[in-house]
Amino acid sequence: MPEHRGRKHHQDRVAETLREEIGAMIEGELSDPRIAFCYVSEVVLNPGGKSARVYVALDSAVPEIAHAEEETVAGLEAAKGYIRFELKERMGVRHVPELSFFADRSGRFQARIDELMSRSRKRQKTPQG
Repeated sequence: MPEHRGRKHHQDRVAETLREEIGAMIEGELSDPRIAFCYVSEVVLNPGGKSARVYVALDSAVPEIAHAEEETVAGLEAAKGYIRFELKERMGVRHVPELSFFADRSGRFQARIDELMSRSRKRQKTPQG
């Protein structure tokens, strides 16, 4: 059965609102030292709207980025109850989706791919012989 456009539009709006509100909380309200400087890159709602995956991207200047990602996700998971309570109050809804936090590594992967591609182009331009 095809999903209705209205429902999809509503889910997109809810996901965008969640992204903005959680981002604002990370910037100013969460004081957990494990949470590094980061931003919410994407929120993906499951089709029923009962749960959402929140992707968090860290600033690439953070030292030991893999460890910082683990710590940040752990800090956000610990603050999940507070975040859901605040979202319920701010959005004025009856139900806030169950949240799961994940590190968004797509930016780092893209940077690595770009680096490898530029190396490859440089090799092709230099004359062999």
